[in-house]
Amino acid sequence: MANDALIVTVKRPKGEDGYRTFSVRLKEPTVSQMDDIAKETGRSRNELIGLFLEYALEHYTLEREEGAP
Repeated sequence: MANDALIVTVKRPKGEDGYRTFSVRLKEPTVSQMDDIAKETGRSRNELIGLFLEYALEHYTLEREEGAP
């Protein structure tokens, strides 16, 4: 006799995959440029945002105005 059991796995709670979801407000020309890049590269807008942010975080320089804390 075949095993007809329905196997249901336990779903990991949101956030346990190392990602977090949040909203970002962008100007239309930026979104349009990202859509062009997404179309050209076959990547999603979300993937591009992640790549761009990772690059920026690794390459930014903080400049403080004189007298600012």
